Amino acid sequence: MSERSPAPGGLALVESLVNTVDLESGADSLDTAEGRARFGITEGELAQARELRESLRVTLLAHAGHPPHRAVTPLGELLAAAPLFLTVAAVDGSAALAPADARTLLSRVAAAVAESLVAGTWIRLKACEAVDCHWAYYDRSPAGRGRWCSMQVCGARAKMRRYRAKG
Repeated sequence: MSERSPAPGGLALVESLVNTVDLESGADSLDTAEGRARFGITEGELAQARELRESLRVTLLAHAGHPPHRAVTPLGELLAAAPLFLTVAAVDGSAALAPADARTLLSRVAAAVAESLVAGTWIRLKACEAVDCHWAYYDRSPAGRGRWCSMQVCGARAKMRRYRAKG
């Protein structure tokens, strides 16, 4: 739904995973083979991917100061099952956390979260305030107080509802 540019670094993976379902229509791209292939998951891994997606959504809602949309397994519990290891580049000595098993979505998400923590970008990945949306977006506003994935769609709808409620 958002016209925003993708989140930086590994957060693009997290953002795109959360945005695989359109809450308004119910369409879920993970229902298709092509949608699952984008994330390297099989049909047998679908339930785990959806659980991860909704735990991420709850965390992103919290980043924006919103309550959970439903009860989920806490993200920290899920990510605890995805071990990371430290890599050090021989060329320049730079270090990074990498997934112990890059084939699993959970491990790749854990590495993306760790990377964004180091970069200071994790808290800027949020979920839209609109209850029929909750689309993930990267908040590039100077103060970091963005509320909607799209000011033209979700923001405008919220403002129109407030305006109508006054009248």
